[in-house]
Amino acid sequence: MDLKQQIKSDIKDAMRAKDTAKRDTLRNIQAAIKQIEVDQRRDVTDADVEAILMKYAKQREDAMAQFKDAGRDDLVAKEEAELVIVKSYLPEPMSDEELESTIKEIIDSVGATSMKDMGKIMGKAKEVIGSRADGGRINVCVKKILS
Repeated sequence: MDLKQQIKSDIKDAMRAKDTAKRDTLRNIQAAIKQIEVDQRRDVTDADVEAILMKYAKQREDAMAQFKDAGRDDLVAKEEAELVIVKSYLPEPMSDEELESTIKEIIDSVGATSMKDMGKIMGKAKEVIGSRADGGRINVCVKKILS
């Protein structure tokens, strides 16, 4: 079963279980998926769904940081709960060591020698690593290796 179908099925399960937090979170994700399908007139792939999930998780993390700064612990807890649900659909994130070795292989494969080659490295890294590491972590690792 692909991710899109899994999310659809889990919405139904959450409705039966009266789990409103999970239901609402998955409906928001499903709406983002539907938005892409309508705007671009195509079916989404698992990679597209993973990208949507990564974006949604990043939004939750940003919102949590803002709510913590504002002292809104009730909203922080809500965002944390949504983040747990979203991360359950994402693949296991790469460890720092695994990420570093993968980036070194990519740097060797594209023949990068300096920071001028950052664009080539980042493009290839996003293709290879996918949703197992976000762009910020990849960027920091590339800078560390090249400097």
